[in-house]
Amino acid sequence: MKFLLPFLVPLAIGVTSGVLAALCGVGGGVIMVPAFGMLLGLDQKHALATSMAVIVPTAIAATAQHVKNDLIDWRIAIITAIAATLTSYFVADTVKQFRNETLTRIFAVVIILFGVLMLVTPTTKSAQKANQPPALPSNAADENS
Repeated sequence: MKFLLPFLVPLAIGVTSGVLAALCGVGGGVIMVPAFGMLLGLDQKHALATSMAVIVPTAIAATAQHVKNDLIDWRIAIITAIAATLTSYFVADTVKQFRNETLTRIFAVVIILFGVLMLVTPTTKSAQKANQPPALPSNAADENS
């Protein structure tokens, strides 16, 4: 059984990441990076680089389903993809300059910060609109004055 662990642990990380990627849009950084470090012993630099390599096929598979379900806002996706791709290309080269501990702390702070923000803020514009009273039709407002 011990000879299967090098296969089973990455498989379990992949299944967990796939489920969370499909349901929550996360998996790569949020699940794989810590799991690669804690369960497989990768340092932060190797964990994040390995995660990036896994994200490509994961994103393609999930995106294919989201296209089929007509759930993608392409205007936002294209603009964000261009900005993120160009930025990540240049920033990825600077990873080698950081200590693993520094990268781990940056990662943890970002995850905590966005987690707290998600807990305290409405997630969509429609959620914000749901909390507002309905607007009166313009002719009804004129009749009441």
